[in-house]
Amino acid sequence: MIEIEALGWVISFDPSAVLAPGMFLALIVALLSGFPVAFCLGGIGVIFALLGMLSGEIEPQFVTALPQRILGIMANFTLLAIPAFVFMGSMLESSGIAERLLETMGRLLGRLRGGLALAVVLVGSLLAATTGVVAATVTTMGLISLPAMLRAGYDKSLATGVIVASGTLGQIIPPSIVLVVLGDQLGISVGDLFIGALLPGLLMAAVFAIYVLVISALKPELAPQLPPNTAGPSHPLQLIQSVFPPIALIFAVLGSIFFGIATPTEAGVIGAVGAMLLAALNGGFSRQQLSNVCESTMRTTAMVMAILMGSTAFSLVFRGVGGDQLISDLLLNLPGGRVGFLVFSMLIIFLLGFFIDFFEIAFIAVPLLLPAARQLLGPEALVWFGVMIGANLQTSFLTPPFGFALFYLRGVAPEGVSTRDIYRGALPFVGLQVAVLAFIIAVPGLVDWLPRLAAALTPTPLT
Repeated sequence: MIEIEALGWVISFDPSAVLAPGMFLALIVALLSGFPVAFCLGGIGVIFALLGMLSGEIEPQFVTALPQRILGIMANFTLLAIPAFVFMGSMLESSGIAERLLETMGRLLGRLRGGLALAVVLVGSLLAATTGVVAATVTTMGLISLPAMLRAGYDKSLATGVIVASGTLGQIIPPSIVLVVLGDQLGISVGDLFIGALLPGLLMAAVFAIYVLVISALKPELAPQLPPNTAGPSHPLQLIQSVFPPIALIFAVLGSIFFGIATPTEAGVIGAVGAMLLAALNGGFSRQQLSNVCESTMRTTAMVMAILMGSTAFSLVFRGVGGDQLISDLLLNLPGGRVGFLVFSMLIIFLLGFFIDFFEIAFIAVPLLLPAARQLLGPEALVWFGVMIGANLQTSFLTPPFGFALFYLRGVAPEGVSTRDIYRGALPFVGLQVAVLAFIIAVPGLVDWLPRLAAALTPTPLT
């Protein structure tokens, strides 16, 4: 207990009851201020470490654990998958493979009512399984498909909504950077997380496709058919040349993980090398392109690592002032037990997605939820819990006002497409994502079945 005398008043307070909530509130204020997240996390960690030492809540020796934690991050083999998958996605995006795939599928499905929008969903699914980079996917489809759909008379909201929604599929369909980060934060196999997320990711894409077909049938004015002279089946050789390369890369990356040939990190390297080979075969590989892709990969990886180091400093001090125990007690005493915890945790992650990026949510919220998840759900359910979080984080790209996919499309949308059109178009797909998330929660077997099958087919456990 600390007593402070000022102006004749004596104020007494317990530091253990004040520092942890104060640290959390300070983080919220800092994040809403727009200051870089990595500096918010690290700066608040340093400030409250000093306050904790001055109040006697933290021993100075406790803070000396931080350098070892940061060195542990640098030595983490799993996190090497992040630059590998970012490089793979950037190389494929800059090689022109995505553009050819969009054009081919657009011609193939253009005569079908809603065919252009359906082509965007299918191509978004393929790009999700090859690039996993939302910015690249949304920008590419926005530049190519949005003008084509608007010329064909598509409703602006439907056209923009299907592009931003399909672009976010890379967050749940493996290989996904989000799943790599979640596997590391939850302390579970990234390979199991990849395999467990495959069926939910495909279900998400199927729900989007069904929605497009249903809304096009119910409201034909939203998605007119293309005239016969502007669409038609592509040449078989052109179709093979456009579709086969990304599918081959998907099988090389995911197949090596599924059959236990490679770890997710090694599969990321396979994907990076495969992306360079595909770019070279398609005439889209040069020294300048390689330099640009490496620079883009370095920027993204440095951003992720900076946030991770800041969150490490924050979580260490937060634990030192008793914050982890405070959060754990709160979560374990929620009404409804297991169900109450799932509803509360998913709601918190969904609401955080309105304001901050998925990396920040993964590095800040997930470690706070993990102890209660282990106790209430059990260690064997953490893959299911991780896939739920991944599906939930996908909505963070679509939820106004700060959904990043909305901003990516706004940056490349032609004149006449307003921010309001993009927001209106995204809302139905947010509802569809929430519905799929509810189905994943209700049917755990959707996540568990493939990992069990993979474990039965491989002599050694996935790592």
